[in-house]
Amino acid sequence: MPVMTEPKLISGNANRPLANAIARRMSMHRGMSVGLVDARVERFNDQEIFVEVYENVRGEDMFIIQPTSNPANDNLMELLIIADALRRSSAARITAVIPYFGYARQDRRSKARTPISAKLVANLIVEAGIERVLTMDLHAAQIQGFFDIPVDNLYAAPIFAMDVEHHFRGRMENLTIVSPDVGGVSRARELAKRLGCALAIVDKRREKAGEIAEMTVIGDVRGQTCIMVDDICDTAGTLCKAAEVLSEAGATEVHAYITHGVLSGPAIERITGSVMKSFVTTDTIEPNGRVRAAPNIRVVPTAPIFAQAIMNIWNGTSVSSLFEAETLQPVYEGLYRRG
Repeated sequence: MPVMTEPKLISGNANRPLANAIARRMSMHRGMSVGLVDARVERFNDQEIFVEVYENVRGEDMFIIQPTSNPANDNLMELLIIADALRRSSAARITAVIPYFGYARQDRRSKARTPISAKLVANLIVEAGIERVLTMDLHAAQIQGFFDIPVDNLYAAPIFAMDVEHHFRGRMENLTIVSPDVGGVSRARELAKRLGCALAIVDKRREKAGEIAEMTVIGDVRGQTCIMVDDICDTAGTLCKAAEVLSEAGATEVHAYITHGVLSGPAIERITGSVMKSFVTTDTIEPNGRVRAAPNIRVVPTAPIFAQAIMNIWNGTSVSSLFEAETLQPVYEGLYRRG
C-alpha cells in the first residue's frame, strides 16, 4: 500500500502517559518529531464529552490512542466522539489503538437474559467510523470476529518472555509457568513454550458466584519458582489465593505476570500483603501512584511494541511479525539484553 501521509497520533484522557511514550518512540525510530495532534477533550457541566481538534487532519492517517479502562463508559465515549470528530474532519483513515479493551469479559451470554456487551461495543466502534483496531491480549480471541473491520491483537507473551529471561537468568531450569485458572491454560502454555519451562494449572471450584470453594494444583511445583500468567487482574482475590495454594504445594517463590492491571478495590493491598514476591503488569492501563509505590509491583512498558505496530500498519507491513522474539528484541533494545 503506497504511503502518502505521515501517521498522526491523537489521545483521549484514558492514558496520556502511554500516548506520549508511543509518540516519543516513533520520533526516535523515524528520526523526526512525532507529537500528539493538538486537541481538547473536555466535559460540560452535565458531563457530556466535547472534542475539538485544532490541527488540520484532512487526508491524514489517524491513530487514536485510548484504552477503555476505568471509567470504562467515559473512556469509550471519548474514543467514539474523537473518531466522529476526525471522520467529519475528512481524515483518510482512522485506527483505534485500544491497549486495554473494556467490556471484553462480556464476550458471551453466561446465563439467560444477559447481553453480549463486547459485540455491542464492537458495533459502536465500527459505526463511529473507525476502520481498524489495534489492541493487546483480548480476553477472548473470538472478540476479533465481533468486528467487521481488521483487528490486530498484540500479545504480551513475547515481552513477558524477555522480562523473565532477564530477571530470572540462571534460574530458568527451576521455573514453572502456572495458569491461575483452567480458562487461561492456552495463554500460560504459550509463555511456557517460549521459555522452555514446565506448565502447571490451578483448578478452582466455586460453590456460588464470588466465593471460591476449593483450589487444586495440577502439576508438581515442589522446589519450583512459579510464575502465574493471566490477562486481567481485577480485585486480585483469586490470584492471591492461587499464590497461597502454590506456596503450600511446595513452590519456593511465586510471581505473577498480568497484562492488564485493572487493580480495583482492595487489589493493591492484597498483592502487597500476599506471598507473591513480585507482581508484574504492563502500562496498558495507566498505573496510579499507589501502584507505582507498591514494593512488589513492577510495570513493564508497552510503548515500544505499540509504536512499532502503528508504524507497520501505516507502512502496510506485517504486524504479526511482532509476535516473534527475534523481531521484538530490537524494539526493546536497552531494556532487555541477551547473554
